[in-house]
Amino acid sequence: MDQEQLFQEILMARQRVYAAGDPTPLQKLEIPEYDCEVWVKREDLGPIKAYKWRGSYNAMAALSPDQRAKGIVAASAGNHAQGVALAARKLDCQAIVYMPISTPEVKQSEVKRHGGENVEIRLVGDSYDDAGIAARKYCDEAGAEYVHPYDDVVTMGGQGTVADEIVMSGDGPFDRVYIAIGGGGLAAAMSCWLKKYWPECKVIGVEGEGQASMKAAIAAGHPVELEYLDVFCDGTAVRKAGTNTFKICNELLEEIVTVTNDEVCHGVRRLWETVRAIPEPSGAMGLAAIAKDYAAGKIKPSEKVLSIICGANMDFAQLATISRRAGIGSRQRRFLRVPIPEGNGSLLGFLKDLPEEISIVDLQYGRVGSEVQFPVLGMIGSVGDYAKVDLLLKQRGVTAADVSTEEIVGYRIINYEPELFTCPLFVNIEFPERAGAFQQFMAKVSEFTSLCYFNYEYSGERVGRALVGMDFENETAKDSCKALLNDMVGGDIRDVRPVSDETLKRLLG
Repeated sequence: MDQEQLFQEILMARQRVYAAGDPTPLQKLEIPEYDCEVWVKREDLGPIKAYKWRGSYNAMAALSPDQRAKGIVAASAGNHAQGVALAARKLDCQAIVYMPISTPEVKQSEVKRHGGENVEIRLVGDSYDDAGIAARKYCDEAGAEYVHPYDDVVTMGGQGTVADEIVMSGDGPFDRVYIAIGGGGLAAAMSCWLKKYWPECKVIGVEGEGQASMKAAIAAGHPVELEYLDVFCDGTAVRKAGTNTFKICNELLEEIVTVTNDEVCHGVRRLWETVRAIPEPSGAMGLAAIAKDYAAGKIKPSEKVLSIICGANMDFAQLATISRRAGIGSRQRRFLRVPIPEGNGSLLGFLKDLPEEISIVDLQYGRVGSEVQFPVLGMIGSVGDYAKVDLLLKQRGVTAADVSTEEIVGYRIINYEPELFTCPLFVNIEFPERAGAFQQFMAKVSEFTSLCYFNYEYSGERVGRALVGMDFENETAKDSCKALLNDMVGGDIRDVRPVSDETLKRLLG
């Protein structure tokens, strides 16, 4: 397959795909801190909330009625399956879709919704590769037609209509276009079309750090299989780039930018903050790469850049993880394990010295048998803010460990030694989620107690909730603190409740 053949297939696809869906709009993002123009192509507004319907429908519509009568078979982790299901209903044929067992429920439900009686789902294996092997085997046995999700020129032709709409929109030309890569079908087709009409446009592929199969293929000179595949961005989790897609991408892509999962989460948040769109992780990869290149000075002030929101089919439960890993605006998340002397008010003293711009979004602490304690502080701040934190630590003569990527933080494993507690009180505290509220609470109770346990995570609500353990010298001091806490309700705190007997038993062993 060569570029001209692919170009002709995109021309032919123009005549087919719009029987299944309408063109999607382009939208400019308002990002005050950027001095370049940033646009997005809203494929999340298409008929299946992702671009894959274009290739699926084009490939199936290009088959003869006799070929479709043999049955259609596909393998997919989600979005391609929805496209096949939509096409099967539109073209009134039968399709069997093989999907990994771990496919998010939202994508399975959407396949059924789009396909109705025209589609059957078969869950096989733990990965797209397992599903693909099973699908190919069935095709060989039944003589059915296999519709490849990316490494087929007709499928790629359908994907290329995304680029056609961009060129025809009147909002271009664009200086840079960032395209997420899974198997490479979208990137190959779009680069073929864009380079034909805008030769000076830099088309840039984007891959996740743990799933960069196209980058590995280009480095090796041919497609290679990754030993490990990160599936956080499940829509682009492909272990080996396609043969056809590799050829075109190798010829036409300016470069491939790799992004971390945290950078992708920041991209998701950015889209929510600007246009109230919530893409699946793969749909935010292009914007994550733009942020990375902008920070590196690669994007000039006068440039117009574009990314593709290539999908928005995400399991709702994944939002919690994304929110926890994302920053706010240009401010980024960071977790530090900070050495602090044991004693009343020591943690409060450190918090008071932090720059006002720093927001505490997470606190994990449990007392252990040491004169120095090591609470983990989750913070949101800018590069400049963190420079001030580093200076503060240096002035205090302590070294904090950046534990942002450690499993013990991600899984919220709080180590503590209950036998070190003298007279503990565990309570659920609800306080206003505003700057200084927690510090005001701590300032008042530190006269009576030292912390022995603290578990707080910012939830985005107007109130913060924390499970707090306080230790006292005796029951008299504990009773005094209880009275103080009750007096604080309606002022510095909104509510205080003792933990249940079952929770207390678990906490104290």
